[in-house]
Amino acid sequence: MNNFSLGISPCPNDTYIFGALINHWIESDVKIDDCHFQDVEYLNLAALEQKLDVIKISYFAYSRISEHYQLLTAGGALGKNCGPLLVTNQEGKIPDPSSKIAIPGVNTTANLLLTMALPECKNKVEYLFSDIESAVLNGEVDFGLIIHESRFTYQQKGLHKVMDLGEYWESKTSSPLPLGGIAIKRSLPKESKERINESIRQSILYANNHPAEILEYAKNYAQEMDGEVMMSHINLYVNEFSLDVGDLGKKAAALLFAEIAARFPERKIVEPIFI
Repeated sequence: MNNFSLGISPCPNDTYIFGALINHWIESDVKIDDCHFQDVEYLNLAALEQKLDVIKISYFAYSRISEHYQLLTAGGALGKNCGPLLVTNQEGKIPDPSSKIAIPGVNTTANLLLTMALPECKNKVEYLFSDIESAVLNGEVDFGLIIHESRFTYQQKGLHKVMDLGEYWESKTSSPLPLGGIAIKRSLPKESKERINESIRQSILYANNHPAEILEYAKNYAQEMDGEVMMSHINLYVNEFSLDVGDLGKKAAALLFAEIAARFPERKIVEPIFI
């Protein structure tokens, strides 16, 4: 298999990782013949329907699709003592069971972490991730669970942090936080999976060596066009785990899947998880 379909988010970390591969800036015998840029929850649902060969998904969503997909060891996002933020428009405001909370999708790892940290808060409303800040500011909701570039802009917009769920996870587990991974169809040949994985790794290495070129490409898709905000986002989530999840990343994933199994025993993770 030389050609494959791809789904990623328009966020800077994904466009940074995949930009060189998408634009043929690296030598690779694998080609993307169908590329989709979509919101993370859209991608999670697309994976449930097995729509694409390779797709960025939330680790929480993977617990629903492992029968049909494996995870690549390159291209994913693991946070180090940082993650989704719970924010509000009033400093010192604390969530309670009646609080209305905007979330970026029920299948997101962000929503799983919120469930773990605040199990009593069940009044959740799904929003497109880029609309959550406005929903909190406008008073449509009491709190918002923000992801992606929003963690670098919420203060400028007058919002206040209640909790960093990445810090919560690390205090609980002493482990990096598995946020999103690159899923690939189990049915593809082993050699194809390995070649695609290596091409993604080479795409990241190209980006690391040509950051200005990749940043210009990423600006075509980013919600926040400010270059400093974009680079802050990239530097936070494109790290050593993106090049290779490694043993530490795999152990972190196992911890997260154990938490999922405790809460959703009907979800059976099919092994092997990683290619």
